[in-house]
Amino acid sequence: MRHDPTERAVSVPGPGNEPAGRAERSLRARIAAYALHAQHDPRETTAKGRAAFLARFDREVDPEGLLEPDERRRRAEQARRAYFARLSLAAVKARQAKRAARAQPPENGTAA
Repeated sequence: MRHDPTERAVSVPGPGNEPAGRAERSLRARIAAYALHAQHDPRETTAKGRAAFLARFDREVDPEGLLEPDERRRRAEQARRAYFARLSLAAVKARQAKRAARAQPPENGTAA
């Protein structure tokens, strides 16, 4: 879905062309995403990726393709919900661990 680019990214560092830092790369990526979505419907540009992601759950619940389509769809929906619930639980645990790490006093390597 790529069209003629107006600018090309320069990949060879040189004088005045130092490698972009993390913040600059992030900003350049955001600009590119905004430009892409200004020209195209995001649902169209991401349709193939979403379809592949959702097909994963169909294959997970019915790898042999033996179920009726309605039953496969129902089970795939439940598998998708379980997937996102697991992601949510992992995020909660990560936030708890981060909070606990901040609450710990820093270890001092010197003995008194």
